[in-house]
Amino acid sequence: MLFVYESWEMKMERNKSGKSKEVPQVPRGMRDFTPQDMCNRTFIIEKIKSVFLRYGYEPIETPALEYWETLSGKYGEEGERLIYRLTDRGGRELGLRYDLTVPLARFVTNHPEIPRPFKRYQIQPVWRADKPQKGRYREFYQCDFDIVGVFDLSADAEIVAVLYDCLVAIGFNKFKIRLNSRKLIRALVEQLGLPLDSELPLARAIDKFERDGFDGVIAELKNQNLTDEKVSILKRFLSLQGMDFDEVFKSAKTVLENAPSASEGISELKQLTKYLVRYDINFERIFLDLSLARGLDYYTGPIFEATVEGAGIGSVSGGGRYDGLLGIFSGQKIPATGASIGLDRIVTALESLYPETGQKSFIDVLVTRFSDETEDYSYKIASLLRKGGFSVDLYLGDISKKGLRGQLGYAQEKAIPFVIIAGPEEMAQEQVKLKIMKSGEQTNISVDSLPSRLKEIMG
Repeated sequence: MLFVYESWEMKMERNKSGKSKEVPQVPRGMRDFTPQDMCNRTFIIEKIKSVFLRYGYEPIETPALEYWETLSGKYGEEGERLIYRLTDRGGRELGLRYDLTVPLARFVTNHPEIPRPFKRYQIQPVWRADKPQKGRYREFYQCDFDIVGVFDLSADAEIVAVLYDCLVAIGFNKFKIRLNSRKLIRALVEQLGLPLDSELPLARAIDKFERDGFDGVIAELKNQNLTDEKVSILKRFLSLQGMDFDEVFKSAKTVLENAPSASEGISELKQLTKYLVRYDINFERIFLDLSLARGLDYYTGPIFEATVEGAGIGSVSGGGRYDGLLGIFSGQKIPATGASIGLDRIVTALESLYPETGQKSFIDVLVTRFSDETEDYSYKIASLLRKGGFSVDLYLGDISKKGLRGQLGYAQEKAIPFVIIAGPEEMAQEQVKLKIMKSGEQTNISVDSLPSRLKEIMG
């Protein structure tokens, strides 16, 4: 599918003169973000970044556009149809990045000088020509974190621990992280007696299980001509999940009794859960779930996915081991594991479940203005607070039209938590009146002690 530009949708309005004017709209599936929107987005990004940095991950960025040959063939037929594709003036085919993982593979090839293990994080937008719906957009942000250069499953355990800590840091207290291995999907192929190249189609079919149910999986596999016995095996396999890891492993051995890859997949998950014990994790939030498949081509080992209970938007994060992808451009065997947190879904979940959580304003305090007589005093207060590290909005509107009441209304609309009233009376006493907008409480504070008192009140 060729996308040069998505057409702008134009809405016609009538003005008072009866003439029509064109009002441009953002393309479908894409959005503007207001300052209020950006408050929660910034709050979440900062929480996530703080966890990444605590674990020693370093930031990178890559271009929005990659050459088509870089992206092509990495996401399967279904994924490739969703890539925005265009041609530059020189006739080279390009694509807007579909995710941040394939660009990482290209990045690692281009920068062999970076020491390994390389622990990277990247927070940037990606684009997919998907059908827009709740929590799903055509332009959205991913927060990726990966470990490059480690074969041992201790790296996978750290990825799960980082994901866990990110969700806790944001403020979620009811979530679960599901674990599986693509090697068990391969074992299922063996147990069902399917051709070995059926692993990816089977994974994609299973990937729809949570959304479409078992009948949806069977519909996807109609060309495989599964017997009733094989359908029964598949159904038993997809039912294997829970927090009792030993019980799940025992049942998996029974269901996959004739599959050579089963022991390797089970051993892999046992090792992963053993490593996870080293971290400060509540294991009531960790589940083994053999119905987890992750439908992308490049996964080779453990896979994981996180959901927030009650959000109703599906997974908020997913990832796994992909030892074959990073070496695809260099021909080298480069092990890697990582995960991606969907910023937009996290925002939707946070605002839905915890509307009081997050950041309400970028501005700490509004400094009011009254008249020419107090103008310098207001500027002095604003400067003092800025030097003290506060975010200060000195009201610059027309004070002849907006007096104190109007300026307080302005602060209310912008969710600014504190207002400094610096009128003639306050100036005469070298004081200000601090108004706490949430409670309406007002208190007089001397100018000299204002920064320290405000820090104290803000906590």
